[in-house]
Amino acid sequence: MKVGLIGLPGSGKTSLFNALTRSQARTHEYDAHDTAVNLATIPVPDPRFDIAVEICRPKKQVQASIEVVDGAARIESDAHGRSFGTDFLAGVRSVDALVLVLGAFRTDPAGGDPGQSAIRDAEIVAQELLLADLTVLDNRLIRLEKTKAAKRQGAAEAAEELAVRSLHQKLDAMQPLRSSELTPDEERVAKAFALVTAKPLILVLNVAESAVGSRGPHIAAVEAYAAAADLPLIVLCAKLEAEIAQMDPAEERDYLAAMGLTVSARDALIRIAYSRLGLISFLTVGSDEVRCWTIKAGTTAVGAAEKIHTDIARTFIRAEVMEFADFQAAGGWDAARAAGKMRLEGKDYVVRDGEIVHIRNSRG
Repeated sequence: MKVGLIGLPGSGKTSLFNALTRSQARTHEYDAHDTAVNLATIPVPDPRFDIAVEICRPKKQVQASIEVVDGAARIESDAHGRSFGTDFLAGVRSVDALVLVLGAFRTDPAGGDPGQSAIRDAEIVAQELLLADLTVLDNRLIRLEKTKAAKRQGAAEAAEELAVRSLHQKLDAMQPLRSSELTPDEERVAKAFALVTAKPLILVLNVAESAVGSRGPHIAAVEAYAAAADLPLIVLCAKLEAEIAQMDPAEERDYLAAMGLTVSARDALIRIAYSRLGLISFLTVGSDEVRCWTIKAGTTAVGAAEKIHTDIARTFIRAEVMEFADFQAAGGWDAARAAGKMRLEGKDYVVRDGEIVHIRNSRG
């Protein structure tokens, strides 16, 4: 799964990329000729995984992860303002979720409120995303109408046309598709054409270091905007988070504790992105390996088996399932199983977040 960082030039996207990925990508004033794309795979923080590793002391450990990309969706500045070209639209369509970075770490050059400037920036980007989807649906309707005029429209095309028109109506009402409950046909169209307003969107308000931990009027204004739009909002200082990300783990924990924090804003954002993508984790544990497997919420036991290996899914017999709390309390899988904490489930069982799942199959 890939998360794309977007935002107007100078909002702090690359600083946030460095914070999320513990990288040191070059940050600079916007350069329209710079086509560099920063891409990294990052682990998803999960205390259950850390506990399982501590209990099992495995030879190998593999965390859940997501990809983060900065620079694929580039917004250019020109004489007329901001330019959202084909490169930008291709970039946002290529990711599974969007993180919109709003810069509020310096005073508005025009003397305005930085919170209102951030809201204005968010509205500019939201409008461009909505117009991009309308353009895609307009073009599709033209093709579908040609098919109908030629009397070559079958049942599938007719159902698609209804779905396209319904989606178009929602967008005409300035309603992003993520805020709507879509029918299965509408979901298929949104996925087939990578409609960007159907993708999860997270807002990041990038504030000055002096504003961290406070709730000034400009932050409250953006919080109200995010709540009205039903969007998650993380308030952070990307520059500070990037510096924290370069600390060793012990130093980082001490620093956060001194600030009265239990988790960095960086880690909070990663978890929200993971959740907004509709993802959960299940674990497999043992002395050889402890691994977090990423699946979509609602995945069945046989689907989880397929995530491990297609042969395991094909030869699936049943799943051995254990609650993580029971595993932790007993001090390991064998002890918890001996205490009767393991249960057997069939292929249609829906796996829940954080469960430990071992698959029995006919090949051993």
